[in-house]
Amino acid sequence: MRYGKMIKPGDAIGLPAPSFGASTEPYVTRVNAAIQRLREMGYAVKPGPNTFAGEGVGISNTPEKCAAELQEMWESKETDALLSVGGGELMCEILNHMDFDRITRADAKWYMGYSDNTNFLFPLATICDTAGIYGPCASEFGLRSLHESQTDALDLFLGKHAEIAEDGTSVFSVHSYETYEPNNLTGDHAPSEEDPLAPMNATEPRIHKLYLPDSDDLLMDARDWTGEISFSGRLLGGCMDCLVNLMGTGFEDVAMFRSRYAKDGVIWFLEACDLNVFSIRRAMWEMDSAGWFHGCKGFLFGRHLNGAPMMNLDAYEAVLPYAKKYHVPVIMDTDIGHVSPMMPLIVGSLAHVRAFGNELEIQMHLV
Repeated sequence: MRYGKMIKPGDAIGLPAPSFGASTEPYVTRVNAAIQRLREMGYAVKPGPNTFAGEGVGISNTPEKCAAELQEMWESKETDALLSVGGGELMCEILNHMDFDRITRADAKWYMGYSDNTNFLFPLATICDTAGIYGPCASEFGLRSLHESQTDALDLFLGKHAEIAEDGTSVFSVHSYETYEPNNLTGDHAPSEEDPLAPMNATEPRIHKLYLPDSDDLLMDARDWTGEISFSGRLLGGCMDCLVNLMGTGFEDVAMFRSRYAKDGVIWFLEACDLNVFSIRRAMWEMDSAGWFHGCKGFLFGRHLNGAPMMNLDAYEAVLPYAKKYHVPVIMDTDIGHVSPMMPLIVGSLAHVRAFGNELEIQMHLV
């Protein structure tokens, strides 16, 4: 697995917009504030031609222009790391205009984003054997004050606080957060034109739900659990809305990834944005039927943004019938994805997951 270099003050951060650009409020103000924050920290920030564009359908510009911007920034010696401007809807359409052979031949660099950015992070790992970060987009770093999760993501992206393992490799650790923000994106505390730099308002207590192979098929409330489990594997996953579209195309190679890292196995991290619980269950059926979960060492599910119960199906039963057949630990309602806060995860890294009570820790080894 290839990893980007640890960047330092003076290095250049590119801001590609392969999905939405910051063309409307509150995102224009937030991205400009993020640029200012990064520059004050000593980094050169290089917006691209699409950073503030809103010319496309579901993305910042035409698929051709979005692909060209990302390809050029990835290959350029003028950028040392890439921070996606935002998520969106149709980033998949840029993939036909990307050259992944050239991406593989170019030097690796960190790329961070989430949601629609799964469309780049997933082939980056499975086709190019190159790690990226499933974490916040640029606008998240423009708030008046940053939540611990946002500083964790920024520190990881900037290469801060890495530990050094006995074999000399770098290790980054993340952990679950005490509270989360309800109704993210659509609720009372969503970004607004009136207060575009409003900080995260995480008020709801985190409650993990657990399925363990020896738990007699019971889904447990982690607050009532006094045990501890640990498991290891390569982190792979992202937004399920995007993953089911990539499946079976030339823009994923899960079979090769699983074969390459058969000794390690895979930890799947999954969360959904627009998918309702029935769509999530269909997505699980599809991924399972495609053989993606073979060799799985465990599952981490985020809080799905649209996971309200429907017709006697809830977010847990949407995934458990397929996840538990692999007899591995399943941890649900984790801090991954669209419902803030989110733990930044290094896609492709060798992760050691430890759950104890209602706590979760993940160590990510850059090997």
